[in-house]
Amino acid sequence: MDLSILAPVGAVVALLFAFFLSRRVMKADEGTDLMKKIAGAVRKGANAYLKRQYTGVAIFFAVMFVILLILAIAGFLTPFVPVAFLTGGFFSALSGFIGMKIATYANGRTANSASKSLNAGLRIAFSAGGVMGFVVVGLGLLDISIWYFFLKFWYSTVDVMQNEAAQVQAITSAMLTFGMGASSMALFARVGGGIFTKAADVGADLVGKVEAGIPEDDPRNPAVIADNVGDNVGDVAGMGADLYESYVGSIISTAALAVAAGLGFKGVVIPMSMAAIGILASIIGTFFVRTKENASQKNLLGSLRLGTWISAALIAVAAFPLIYFGLGAEKIGFYFAILSGLLAGILIGVVTEYYTSDSYKPTKKLAGTSSTGPATVIIGGLSLGMLSTVLPVVIVGASVLVSYFLSGGSDSYNNGLYGVGLSAVGMLATLGITLATDAYGPVADNAGGIAEMAHMGEEVRKRTDALDSLGNTTAATGKGFAIGSAALTALALIASYIAEIQVLKPDFNFNLTITNPPVLIGLFIGGVLPFLFAALTMDAVGRCAQKIVVEVRRQFREIKGLMTGEADPDYASCVDICTRSAQREMIAPAIVAVAAPIIVGLILGVNGVAGMLAGATVSGFILAVMMANSGGAWDNAKKYIESGEYGGKGSDNHKAAVVGDTVGDPFKDTSGPSINILIKLLSMVSIVFASVVLSFSLIK
Repeated sequence: MDLSILAPVGAVVALLFAFFLSRRVMKADEGTDLMKKIAGAVRKGANAYLKRQYTGVAIFFAVMFVILLILAIAGFLTPFVPVAFLTGGFFSALSGFIGMKIATYANGRTANSASKSLNAGLRIAFSAGGVMGFVVVGLGLLDISIWYFFLKFWYSTVDVMQNEAAQVQAITSAMLTFGMGASSMALFARVGGGIFTKAADVGADLVGKVEAGIPEDDPRNPAVIADNVGDNVGDVAGMGADLYESYVGSIISTAALAVAAGLGFKGVVIPMSMAAIGILASIIGTFFVRTKENASQKNLLGSLRLGTWISAALIAVAAFPLIYFGLGAEKIGFYFAILSGLLAGILIGVVTEYYTSDSYKPTKKLAGTSSTGPATVIIGGLSLGMLSTVLPVVIVGASVLVSYFLSGGSDSYNNGLYGVGLSAVGMLATLGITLATDAYGPVADNAGGIAEMAHMGEEVRKRTDALDSLGNTTAATGKGFAIGSAALTALALIASYIAEIQVLKPDFNFNLTITNPPVLIGLFIGGVLPFLFAALTMDAVGRCAQKIVVEVRRQFREIKGLMTGEADPDYASCVDICTRSAQREMIAPAIVAVAAPIIVGLILGVNGVAGMLAGATVSGFILAVMMANSGGAWDNAKKYIESGEYGGKGSDNHKAAVVGDTVGDPFKDTSGPSINILIKLLSMVSIVFASVVLSFSLIK
C-alpha cells in the first residue's frame, strides 16, 4: 500500500469535520437582539482588521515573490520556489480567516447556550475552537499533499532524475520553501493581532477597571469592543497561523531529513502519514469533551485533558504498525522517537497548567502577593515565569536525546536527526484537538463579555466566567505546546539547513566548533534576536495602548451621560486606532526576522548562520516560555481574586492584580507567542537563501 494516499485523505476528513463543527455552531441560537448587535459589532471590527492586514501583507508577499522570482531566474532557486512561497502564505492566512469567522459567530451563541447549562456553553465554544484546529491541520496537510504529488509527477518526467534519490532530494528541497510563506504569514498574523488585542485590553483595563472602577467588559467602556475584536484577530487567527506554520514546518523538515538518512520516498511519507493518523485520533478525542453543571476548574480541565489524552493514546497505538510496515522492523526505533515527542507535548502542557492555573499552588501564591501591592505581584510573576522554564527545557532536551539515540543516532547521525524530526511530528500529531482547546479560550472570553454587556444575569455570568478562566489556562497550555513544538521544529529545520548546504555544495566543510569566530559571533547574535524582537513588540503594545488610554479618557470626559448609561460610547474609534497602529507597528519586527539571517549569512557565512540559528532557538525558547507563563499566571491570579479570594473584585488586592495582568498581557499574547515564529522563520529564510549566502558571503 502506498502510504502517501493517507495525507490527502486525512486532509479532506479534517476539513469535512471542521465543516460539521461549524454547522453545529451556526445552528445554535445567537440570543436576544442586543446580543446579536454586540456580536455583530465584534464581527464587523474583526473583519475590518483582517481586510486591512491582508491588504498590507499582500504587498510584502508581492515584493518577496519578485525577489524570489529574480533569484530563480538567476539560477539560485528552482522555479517552484516563488509559487510555493505564495501557497504557503495563502493557506496560512486562509486557516486563520476561517477560524476567526467561526469564532466571531460562536461568541454570542456560547453566551446564550451558557444560559441553559455549563456543558451547552462548553460544547459550542469547543466546537468553534475545533473548527480552527481542524482547518489548520486540514489545509496544512492539503498544501503538503498538493505539492508532494505534483512535484513527484514533475520530477518523474525529467530524464536526469530517473533515480529515486535524485527525485526525493529535488521534491523535499522545493517543499521546504513553502514553509517560508507560512512562517511569514504567521509572523504578521501573530504580531499584528497580538499588538491589536493587547493594546485594546491594556487600555480598557487601565482606564476602565483601575481608574473608573467599572467592571471588566462593561458596555460603558469605549475599548471593550476593540478588546473582544482583539481576542479573535490575535488569539484565534494569529494562533491558527502560528501553529499552521509549526505543523507544516515539522512535516516538511522531517521529510527533507529522510533524504540524508537514505530512507527514500518511504521516509518522506511517514511524517505525512503520521499527520493523517493524528487527524483521525483528534476527531475521536473531541467526542469525549463534556462536563457537568457546577463543575470545578479541575473538572473542566480534566474534561478537555481527557480528549487530548485519548487522542494521544490512539496515535501511540497506530504509529507502531505505521513504522513497522512502512520502514521495516529494523527501523522500529523511529516509533519510540514519535512516542518521545508525543509524551513531551503532553508533559509540557501539564507543566504549563501547573504554573498558570489557579487550581495549583504557584498561581494561588502569586495572588497572595497582591496584599502588598502591584510591585510584589510583578516580582512574583517574573520569578514564577523564570522558574517555569526549567522543566520544559529538561523535557525537550530529554525528547531530543531519546529520539536521537533510539533512532540509531549512535550508528548513523542522519538517522538520529530524522528521529528528532519525527519527535516534532509526534508532538504536533494531536494538533487538531490541542488547537481546539486553545482557540476555545477567546470564544469563551468573548462570550463572557457579551453576557456582561447584554445584562444576562449573575448565573450566566458565573458560567461564562468559569469557561473564561478555563480558557485562560488552556490558552497558556496551548502557548506552552506551541513553544515546545517550535523548539523541536526549529532543531529539525537547523538540521535541514545543514543538509541543504551539503546538497548545494557537497565539498563544503562545516566548522561548527564554538571556538570558530563566525559560529561564536552567530551564537551571540542569535541569542539577542529574541530579546530585540520582544522589545520591539512590547514597545509597540505600549505605544498603541497609550493612544487607547487617551481616547477612552476623552470619551469618559466629553460624552455626556456615558458613565450613567444614558449615552453610548464610540466603539469604532478604538477599533480604528488599534487597527492602524497594529499595521504600522508590525513592520519593524517583520524586517528583523526576514533580514537577520540574510545579513548574518552575507557577512559571517554558512557557519555563522548555523550559530545564529542555534543561539536564537535556545534563548528564544526559554524567553518565550518565561513570558507566556508569567502572563498566564498574572491573568489567572487576577481571576482567582475575582472569584472571592483576597477581597474579591474592587478590592486593593484586585487592583494590584490588575496591574500585574496588564503587564502580562503583551508577555503572553504578543511577544512570547511571536518568538516561536521568529525562531522558525529564521531557519526558513536561511534555507531559502542558502545558495545566495554560499555564493556571496564575505567569509567562506
